[in-house]
Amino acid sequence: MAKSPAVTIKDVARRAGVSIATVSYVLNKSASVSEVTRARVLDAVAELGYRPSAVARGLRARESRTIGYSWHRVPADYWHPILDRFLYSMAEAAEAQGYHILTFTSRPNSKPWLPYEELILTGRVDGFILSDTDRDDERIRYLMNRGFPFVAFGRACERESEKWDFPYVDVDGEAGVRQAVEHLLALGHRRIGLIAWPETSLTGYYRYQGYVRALQVTGISPDPAWIVRAEHTEGSGRQAMHALLNLQTDRRPTAVVALSDLMAIGALNAVYEEGLQPGRDVALVGFDDIPTAQYLHPPLTTLRQPIIEVGERVVSMLLRLIRGKELTERKVLLPPTLIVRGSSGGKME
Repeated sequence: MAKSPAVTIKDVARRAGVSIATVSYVLNKSASVSEVTRARVLDAVAELGYRPSAVARGLRARESRTIGYSWHRVPADYWHPILDRFLYSMAEAAEAQGYHILTFTSRPNSKPWLPYEELILTGRVDGFILSDTDRDDERIRYLMNRGFPFVAFGRACERESEKWDFPYVDVDGEAGVRQAVEHLLALGHRRIGLIAWPETSLTGYYRYQGYVRALQVTGISPDPAWIVRAEHTEGSGRQAMHALLNLQTDRRPTAVVALSDLMAIGALNAVYEEGLQPGRDVALVGFDDIPTAQYLHPPLTTLRQPIIEVGERVVSMLLRLIRGKELTERKVLLPPTLIVRGSSGGKME
């Protein structure tokens, strides 16, 4: 049977209705092209399955020695220093192996995988590291279907009916929050509140499970009023804490766990605004151990993520995949560490 002729750049230009030069501009990012034209060219590339030839790329090796990592647009009051430390850890681990991190932006749209497709088709990266994963992450689905090397910081699609098999490293949020609640229980607290993330958050779901299970082991059924869901902002944490503190005296939590330090900072401010003293009238625990946590008044009890190890592990795993080696572990959960400070020394009733 005759072999199908290879798709050429001329075929792509013809399908997209543009010149060969324009296709080259888009693939090599060597000149400014309108977003409409760029999208048309990339659609044609994907439809035809075009792959730039190694010869046209200067006969270079078939690897770029570059790892792609996407930054996401976030609201102005959304602060996540954990991901900053994660990126630095990744870059350091990659450079030790002769690789570099290529950061790129991911615009919120109906096709979040498009920037990944472009980098694959232009041969600019050998693999990807993902963060900020969600339940049905389209980027992960796309990369799994393509068979392109990637490792995620975080899990996705853990439903019993459909579990995705992909390599990841994650922090065991369930075990961490369980440890925080056990700490508060040991101090004598029985009414323990939770400032949780929205139900759509998979990471938030695991941390929530740690809260529920730690209470259930001691025979405590959490009052629904003890659980307030909030966004990852100081303002949302502040508002959630006010809601908890405004409950009737016999229902009001004497201790609260916030699922991030940023929300815990808001909760701390709310305690002061209610005329109370954190660590004396209300115990408070956060999650992340951001640098600011130790400098708050009182210093924040929190769960420290092993973020340096996460960065090193994801790079190590990805490089094994890039080099065609099997992974000894595909799903890695690392435990956080409870750092006890003044904010959890609350007064029990």
